[in-house]
Amino acid sequence: MRKSLAAGAALVVMVAAGSAHGAPPDGAACDPYKNYSCLDAYLGEGFWTRLVNYYRLEWEKDAAPTDPKAPSSRRDGWPTTPQTTPPYPYTEWPYGGVTTIGVTRPNSVDSPLMAALGDTQLGKAMSDAHVQVYGWINVGGNISSNDVRPGGNAPAAYMFTPDTIQLDQAVVYIERLPDTVQKESIDWGFRFSALYGENYRYTFGYGVDSTSFLGHNLYNGYDFPMVYGEIFMPQFLEGLMIRVGRFISLPDIEAQLAPNNYMYSHSLTYAYDNYTNTGIQSTLAITKNLFYQLGVTAGTEAFPWHWGQTLPNPFPNPLYPQLTVAKDPGAVPSITNCLRYQTDNGNDNVYLCADATNAGIWGFNNLQWFGGTYYHKFDDKWNISFESYMLYEKDVPNLNNPAAVAIINSGGTPFSNPFSGIQFNAPNAAQCSNPNVLTCTSQVFTMLTYINYRYNALNNFSVRLEYFNDMEGQRTGVKTRYVDVAWGLQHWLSPQVELRPEICYYASLDAAAFNGNSDALPVAIPPSKNYAWIASADIIWHF
Repeated sequence: MRKSLAAGAALVVMVAAGSAHGAPPDGAACDPYKNYSCLDAYLGEGFWTRLVNYYRLEWEKDAAPTDPKAPSSRRDGWPTTPQTTPPYPYTEWPYGGVTTIGVTRPNSVDSPLMAALGDTQLGKAMSDAHVQVYGWINVGGNISSNDVRPGGNAPAAYMFTPDTIQLDQAVVYIERLPDTVQKESIDWGFRFSALYGENYRYTFGYGVDSTSFLGHNLYNGYDFPMVYGEIFMPQFLEGLMIRVGRFISLPDIEAQLAPNNYMYSHSLTYAYDNYTNTGIQSTLAITKNLFYQLGVTAGTEAFPWHWGQTLPNPFPNPLYPQLTVAKDPGAVPSITNCLRYQTDNGNDNVYLCADATNAGIWGFNNLQWFGGTYYHKFDDKWNISFESYMLYEKDVPNLNNPAAVAIINSGGTPFSNPFSGIQFNAPNAAQCSNPNVLTCTSQVFTMLTYINYRYNALNNFSVRLEYFNDMEGQRTGVKTRYVDVAWGLQHWLSPQVELRPEICYYASLDAAAFNGNSDALPVAIPPSKNYAWIASADIIWHF
């Protein structure tokens, strides 16, 4: 870890020093921002020379140099692009389960690694095949009013341990983007993503290397949050995309991957809802403004191979009386329906979803999600992002009923079953209002707003306002209402390097929810505070 930080610091010094002393000697008379044809001369020869020179080229710029011969990156007549990156984490208002239709060209990711490979046989072959490899390293730290380590910042997420510097995520993508601008021919694409770091704890799905998270509760681990292929068929209205594999769940302002977020920290709204789905997802552009999405998946954070799998039940009981129990009752065929509308000027976007819905029986993360997002651009300086949803699970064991607690403690549920291999991080049970019932339906209602101010092309300020009601405590472990107020800055040193300092205040209104650790050994540490102040910052370094 220290070696990787030292290497990153050395690269920062090299790039900054280079930017202060102008272009490299071989490209001294060349400015690719004025004359794109001299880009190769500027970059020079050799992998490391080209890599450093590409960082130097973009240092303190807000975009890569533009190739005047490149085809249009947007279909004629398509709604106006609402934002730019930098300083925002996106150019199009976010929607999931699909490569953006009408605005995607192959080989379109601005990647220093691909530039460094550009004069090699491998790089040329990848370019010809429209395959790119790129990624980033995300390191951050926080100072907190909590002191239980690890875990004391939870339910605040993505930096759940107080006063810690950590590797949040090191991510590599290998992908081919389909051409969704053209309407003449079928095209295809794929993405393979690999992630390592603390954030695997949030991307994790039950059924892929479960031992790291569920068996050993490792602080850092790996995951593959996106592994999919897709085919684009432009002959259907304005275009039909079909994606097959594992992908990020469709709704939400935020996402697991660091560059896709305004801030380093995450809202509770995002931290405790759907993360990934595995299955088939279709997206049909009915018109340039109206999209419809229909998908069939194996639930949420679940995989098809768990569908129908059972475990022996050594303790038949009133909740699970059979001799076997489903390994994950949430790993069942599930339906996603979404509708997205955007105005021609790009200033307004409404996105409504019912995500991965099924019978809703308590599963590893079998969340029945109903809600949506709304985005509005006031002008070139101000915009707002809003999200609200209701989610639920049914038949969740009742922690306020002694018989239900005894069933859990004796291994009588799928997630306390001794054959499940789950030693840590099992799904929470519910704190039902009626102590006389063995189970109840757990529910969450939430409202989230980001208010964003674009100071200039390299700086954006965000304020996050949130209300989160964990009605039965099943999501966070505490039955309470939460409020969250956060302020953050997104400062870009170049399109490849971003800094995000921020300060957050969380409060649990009905019970203490912070400064505990439910997985502490030998005994759990109950929460002792009903508030948390957390100052934090991170750096995202793209390659």
